[in-house]
Amino acid sequence: MRPEQQYIDLYAQAEALLRNHSAEPLNRLRARAFADFERLGFPTRRQEAYKYTDIAKCFEPDYGMNFKRLAFPVNPYEVFRCDVPNMSTALYFMVNDAFYTAASHKPQAASAEAKAPAARNASPVADGVIIGSFREHAGLVSQYLGTLADTSQDGITAFNTAFAQDGLLIYIPKGTVVEKPIQLINILRSDVPLLANRRVLIILEDDAQARLLVCDHAMDSVNFLTTQVIEVFAGRNAVFDLYELEETHTGNTRLSNLYVRQEAGSNVLLNGMTLTCGTTRNTTRVLLAGEGAELNLCGMAIADGNQHVDNRTVIDHAVPSCRSNELYKYVLDGQATGAFAGLILVRPDAQHTDARQTNRNLCATREARMYTQPQLEIYADDVKCSHGATVGQLDDAALFYMRQRGIPLHEARLLLMFAFVNEVVDTIRLDALKDRLHHLVEKRFRGELGKCRECKVMCKENEQR
Repeated sequence: MRPEQQYIDLYAQAEALLRNHSAEPLNRLRARAFADFERLGFPTRRQEAYKYTDIAKCFEPDYGMNFKRLAFPVNPYEVFRCDVPNMSTALYFMVNDAFYTAASHKPQAASAEAKAPAARNASPVADGVIIGSFREHAGLVSQYLGTLADTSQDGITAFNTAFAQDGLLIYIPKGTVVEKPIQLINILRSDVPLLANRRVLIILEDDAQARLLVCDHAMDSVNFLTTQVIEVFAGRNAVFDLYELEETHTGNTRLSNLYVRQEAGSNVLLNGMTLTCGTTRNTTRVLLAGEGAELNLCGMAIADGNQHVDNRTVIDHAVPSCRSNELYKYVLDGQATGAFAGLILVRPDAQHTDARQTNRNLCATREARMYTQPQLEIYADDVKCSHGATVGQLDDAALFYMRQRGIPLHEARLLLMFAFVNEVVDTIRLDALKDRLHHLVEKRFRGELGKCRECKVMCKENEQR
């Protein structure tokens, strides 16, 4: 039986349950999304866009889904304390695919300290800013949801839309500058293998500014499969930074589709960093829809063992005088596999486009595999565009030079790999976060856990060892 069939049958059996426990904006899209999923199925490796990741295989294991929206026994404020040193953030949580509030999850701890975060969630980071679930803001969500994430074009987006039951809304009104970075921590929590369908909608109106740091963590060692769809709307002259840090475990599969629309004069920085995973497939599609829009798209992956990281990007220059700069770097050790496919599309009316794409990759062993496919499609004649990719191994001459000066081979290898990815970390526009990422990357290369020192989950795991 095809993997799709079990979910088609499940939907037929549980449609009423899904709807009864879902936010109304998602229910409005559900029937059409399911019809698209029935037609498309899961992407296959015969499709160029999914050539290097077997999506159907990811769905073959038997995962549970929380249709009844049962609360998981966790208070993330007591478990994860991931504030970046020297950087105060407005902290929010999603547990699996649900926005966390103390009332909805009923944490066991009832101390004054435990109650404080609930009040913190209710406090806006600035006047008019909304950060909350789809259920609470159905009218605003319905205006935007699904307008970028087209279920008719992608099977994963269709699947997510058909089965997602709630999501997180971040709304920054016109002219509002959010000084404090927003931090969203996604926690995977389950005693049995779980499939979570996460949905995020981000809206910045004209002249708004905000920065968002998203961290993915897994509390339990069971297998997780996460589908994620994020839609970002950046209005005229809006400024938005999105940093995604994946640090889960090898039993986690993450399939993420990010859709972005930029209006005139907007400035967007997207930086996705994979430090620890099992299988990760990220798709990023950006439409530069207004003149003078600027995009910086960066990514970094560190993988070893049998880990698999696949990034596909599409930057669509639809109007004149826009700029995009793209940089992705991979470091692969052991038998890890990496893939990158990046398309820059310059449409006929997009004169005076300035677009650059770079993909550099380091295979630390002969068993590691990297597949790269940079692409340009240019239909305008007055443009500046470039693209390039390299795949190589550690520089033997540099290793020899360092060893001659007393640096052990293992340390020399670490230093070279750390220096290789620094260029991506340095694109971060928050100094405190940049310093923290330098530290986490170094720990990752040394084989140490990159969790925050205050994380009680990791302390418990270390005690068990």
